[in-house]
Amino acid sequence: MLTVDFDRLGVRAGQRVLDLGCGAGRHAFELYRRGADVIAFDQDVAELENVAAMFAAMKAENQVPDGANAQTVSGDALDLPFPDGHFDVVIASEIMEHIPEDEKAMREMVRVVKPGGRVVVTVPRAWPEKICWALSDEYHQVEGGHVRIYSTGELIGKLRDAGLRPVFHHYAHALHSPYWWIKCAVGTDNDDHPLPKLYHKLLVWDLMKGPWVTRTAERLLNPVMGKSIAVYLGKPGAARAGA
Repeated sequence: MLTVDFDRLGVRAGQRVLDLGCGAGRHAFELYRRGADVIAFDQDVAELENVAAMFAAMKAENQVPDGANAQTVSGDALDLPFPDGHFDVVIASEIMEHIPEDEKAMREMVRVVKPGGRVVVTVPRAWPEKICWALSDEYHQVEGGHVRIYSTGELIGKLRDAGLRPVFHHYAHALHSPYWWIKCAVGTDNDDHPLPKLYHKLLVWDLMKGPWVTRTAERLLNPVMGKSIAVYLGKPGAARAGA
């Protein structure tokens, strides 16, 4: 399930891309399939081991173009172990809402992307997120949970202050909003309740089969109730020759 629209982002084979806070690696895997030189970065070492294993499996099964490279790096988003202007593209998907010092993380992200490079940041959309917080404290009051709710204006304003130029934004995963409302209503740890189990089956069916009815419904509903907002931005300056 991808939040970033890679066709609109325009990642090209051979570009150096950072997946910041990669988690289970969903965006990093797509970058690798597209031939990028990708670094999956996260502080969760155990999760990175799984990501590295998937990278190896993808390569073994010839799922990636010749010349594509992928590696995992662990560390702190507030102190990235990369030089200035190192990446053509940085993706930070569903990470900023977890970081108390989000503005510092944004400045680090901007530091490591080259002038003329691109950045995409995704976070939970404000009003669907507010419903989750209202229905359940445990949804966000857990270790490593969400520490804030961004309005669109606040998110774009912070990214602009960090040194980026907003280009466009869109919403994603409308069908996931009701699932999380249901989970929060019945208890996020209540895995046996029939309502979220049934809805989860629908989401899995949609993910695996991509039927026109759910794809059409989500496309129409994303502007109204998309669970996430994705903001695409550029770093001012001239791109390197040949980049």
